[in-house]
Amino acid sequence: MKVALSRRKFLKAGMVAGVAVYLAPLGGKAFAALFEDKILTPVAWDPKNGQARIRIDGKAKVTGAKVFARDIRAQDMPHWPQQQSHAFILRATRTDRLYAGVDLSLLGEDLKPDRVVTAADLARDGVAFPAFYGADMLLPEGKQAAYLGHAVAILIYDDFARYRFAKDKLQFQAAVLRYGEAVPPMERDPWATFRFVRVGGATSQDDDKFSSLGQAPVFPSMMRKQQPVWPDGIEHGKLGEQGMFYANQIKAELDSPPADWLVLERAYKTQSVDTAALEPDNANCWYDAARQELHMVVASQGPQEVIDSTLEMMKKASFPLKALFVHPCYTVGYGSKDHYNFPFYGLVCALYGNGKPVRLANDRYEQFQTSIKRHAFDMKYRMAVDRKTGMMQSFAGTFEGNGGGRANFSPSVVMVAATAAQSVYYFPKNDFAAVALATRAIDAGSARGYGTLQSMAATEMMVDEFAEQLKLDPIEFRLRNALRSGMKNSQGAIPAGAIRVDEVLRKAQSHPLWSARARRKTEYEAAHPGKRYGVGFACVQKDFGTGAESSLARVEIEADGKIRLWHSGTEIGTGMSTSQAVAVAKWLGHAADEILTSVTDWADLPVVATGDPYIMSQAEQDKLAANPRWSPTYCSPASATNSAYYYTHSTREAARVVFMHGLWPAAMAIWSQGIAGGQAASLVVRVEDARWVDGKLSAGGLEALPFERIVKKAHELGLVTGAAVHAFNRWQWSEADWEIPGSGGGNASVRLPVDGLSLRYGDGKGKAGTPNGYRVLDRKRAYMPATQRNGAMVTYYSCVGTLVELAVHEGSGKVELLGHHSIMECGNMLSPQLVSGQLQGGLAMGIGHALHEYLPLYEDGPGNGTWNFNRYHLPRASDVAVWNQTAEVLPPVSETDPPKGIAEVVMIPVVGAIVNGIAHAIGHRFTELPVTPQRIKEVLA
Repeated sequence: MKVALSRRKFLKAGMVAGVAVYLAPLGGKAFAALFEDKILTPVAWDPKNGQARIRIDGKAKVTGAKVFARDIRAQDMPHWPQQQSHAFILRATRTDRLYAGVDLSLLGEDLKPDRVVTAADLARDGVAFPAFYGADMLLPEGKQAAYLGHAVAILIYDDFARYRFAKDKLQFQAAVLRYGEAVPPMERDPWATFRFVRVGGATSQDDDKFSSLGQAPVFPSMMRKQQPVWPDGIEHGKLGEQGMFYANQIKAELDSPPADWLVLERAYKTQSVDTAALEPDNANCWYDAARQELHMVVASQGPQEVIDSTLEMMKKASFPLKALFVHPCYTVGYGSKDHYNFPFYGLVCALYGNGKPVRLANDRYEQFQTSIKRHAFDMKYRMAVDRKTGMMQSFAGTFEGNGGGRANFSPSVVMVAATAAQSVYYFPKNDFAAVALATRAIDAGSARGYGTLQSMAATEMMVDEFAEQLKLDPIEFRLRNALRSGMKNSQGAIPAGAIRVDEVLRKAQSHPLWSARARRKTEYEAAHPGKRYGVGFACVQKDFGTGAESSLARVEIEADGKIRLWHSGTEIGTGMSTSQAVAVAKWLGHAADEILTSVTDWADLPVVATGDPYIMSQAEQDKLAANPRWSPTYCSPASATNSAYYYTHSTREAARVVFMHGLWPAAMAIWSQGIAGGQAASLVVRVEDARWVDGKLSAGGLEALPFERIVKKAHELGLVTGAAVHAFNRWQWSEADWEIPGSGGGNASVRLPVDGLSLRYGDGKGKAGTPNGYRVLDRKRAYMPATQRNGAMVTYYSCVGTLVELAVHEGSGKVELLGHHSIMECGNMLSPQLVSGQLQGGLAMGIGHALHEYLPLYEDGPGNGTWNFNRYHLPRASDVAVWNQTAEVLPPVSETDPPKGIAEVVMIPVVGAIVNGIAHAIGHRFTELPVTPQRIKEVLA
């Protein structure tokens, strides 16, 4: 949406901790393209099928016209100095010696930096990371680096040419950093440790004897030599002691199982993987000391988190701040830019940039050296199955995730890995212990898959091995043990809605790839000497969301019928801007004409969030909820596959309010015009019968009214034409009771699944309220999800099963994918084309994880600064069955099914399917990823 503001008007925004904070969708030619017609074209929406013909930014993407944060320079920004400075960071490549400073003599006088920033500068000026990111933003001299790639100094140049020559001169030169005496490896306690124990009743429907939801997760009583010490097991002791009592029972039973049990114990190992974002990390920031203003162009999945963390950081620093301008741009990353520390190094560059804007942008070597990695996992599984019935009995697992040098999201990644390990199966008993290790490796964080890729792929490998030993068809074995609707997960929570795993499994079982696999193997190997043919299958269901999801959305309809949507969610290449524009059509009959994402200015709906939603007590929540402006969280970053379900909820609730209190009463007013109640008087007219057909609204046989006519009437009558909402979800939506004023003075009492609401009536002009003419409503009563629901860990799932046919070359060990077929369950799709794109991209990532991608963790890995794509094998077209990949989507149970998040789950089952397919081909089961040609040749030798 085009915005024309003077500088004076531009400097009007909300105050946070005494600082004026702005989202700034303004700029010169390049920056304006982020938000205007060059990029965000109106949705090409087909009202007959309710789908977008192309995505909003589709043309810009394929023509290369889409502008990312990395493309922005100082000259593109309004009010910025035109001279652009540049910076790069020097990083430690050793952790076995004390850091002793930098040696820039290689540069000579001509290439000396205009400013060198060190830890001493930061300490003097009170500049430090926000608490989430840990200590030593720059490593002080005389201290041991906590991890490979630890930043030690920032070099700033006022001109590009000298910057470029200097960077080339210093890159790969070990002598640039000085090191002192040798030191032993740093020993640190794990970033986090959890244990999830459940012992169910006689059936899943009976009460659990113990579970994380019913009682609590188990936490260590102490750490000894960086290892957790668990509480003593006492049946009637404290909750942790009770949990360990049942954990010990599970262990004893697996140690000495009943005669009919088959118990397998296996160790699985997955590698460190680069997130390989196509846009390397970057920031362009300017500190205007005279005005005490900070301007930041950043690539982030969570602009609000950048704002909050920047304010936290600046509050302690000696640089005064009156105003903060954050320019969130289009970015890509799938986790790599979620709560990552790079924007704050850009901030430091600005503080020491001598009043000039400073651009900090990784090249590919630097990106490999510093970007968030997918966790390497070591897992030990013990699983028991009854030989006679083929029913799973017990599952114990330990999960060690290598979190690297900073905590980032490692605690929740290992927690999610453990709680997901059950995959699509029901276990009467489980004991899962998860540890996030603190090591000298590069930070690992919220990479796509978020721990579940590692744990569920291993489960699928073990399940296939069980089926082989029990001499059962692997899919038939899965069907016997599939989690059904109403059954409990490993935390004791009942998953939301219908669980359709069995439908996915039956589809796979009847597919020709599976049913004819024996014949196809014989025929293929006869026709291709030297190659071995195999078919593998895996099926998983992945949770979506974090347990503390929140978002804001604002929907408006102008008198000319134009629909505008503002949303707090960020577009990171998933197509959420398109899907959210389409989502409003459910209630408004048309897609949004304009959408603005990454919105952080919500003056029309003030919401305050305090406390930690994961650990707050019920009493604390009840007390805080008495404030009608309070919610447990403010807005979530684009992560955890949250756009399809969570973002759509706030979008549709805003649209629903506009319909129910604007368009519907306007339509009724038209239908009731005339003598004795008009055409509506003779009919029974119910709002639940309302339907949009070809852009017209009808109900119960009434005249179909054009959208534009209804909107015009709503404006004439001063009805609701705009709504802003805030929503929160802790595995259940918050709700509240509202009194919604009507145009005639009466109020409507409603309960809505939102905890914040403001409304615009008519054009909103001349009305008291917010700057855009909104009335902020006070909820009469709030119904927040109980804090106990944190123990559920997950309840929302989507399911995907994948069949893979492959060939293994006996001589080279190379695996060739011949074809793959995926079966998805994802509710009502907002955009089938976007779902297809998610699947294709996810499959490629899963294939890379299974067969190709690998990073050494330590000194010979990317932390030494020498890694690039010349050493790292991302899957290419030749690695993917480009022309032989097919998919099908289960039809929704009904037209009322919500859309489900699938962006992560689509990449997971192909990993287990490939490993299982290799086992079918060569008769060997691998337990370590990736399965490289070298490993296959060793087996076949």
